[in-house]
Amino acid sequence: MKARVKWVEDLLFVGESGTGHTIVMDGPEELGGHGTAMRPMELLLLGMAGCTSFDMIQMLKKSRQDVHDCVVDITSERSDEIPKVFTKIHVHYTITGKDIKAAHVKRAVDLSTEKYCSASIMLGKTAEITHEYEIINAK
Repeated sequence: MKARVKWVEDLLFVGESGTGHTIVMDGPEELGGHGTAMRPMELLLLGMAGCTSFDMIQMLKKSRQDVHDCVVDITSERSDEIPKVFTKIHVHYTITGKDIKAAHVKRAVDLSTEKYCSASIMLGKTAEITHEYEIINAK
């Protein structure tokens, strides 16, 4: 896997993945950025949410759950000291579907957390990560 980041100006950067996709990153105004794009640490949380969402959908579909939607909300806390690593991360899954079984959702959360989600496992080296889920029955 490869990645490249190019400085544009001030604290504005463009990142390019090895697959050719780009994203803009910017810093906060109080540090000289323009606040016009996501910050790198926000991208880490989005990466974690995307990684575990991927796992959830794959496992729930494999267990023949009729999933209509999956939303992952993350809240976090960071250290006040440099390096300002994540110290606490809370992951809230909202799974919507028809007759979704809680046991399948719990198993998918556990497997993603403990085995499959590389981003969660990596961030778990510095942060206490907690999880909860809710199931919404689609009509």
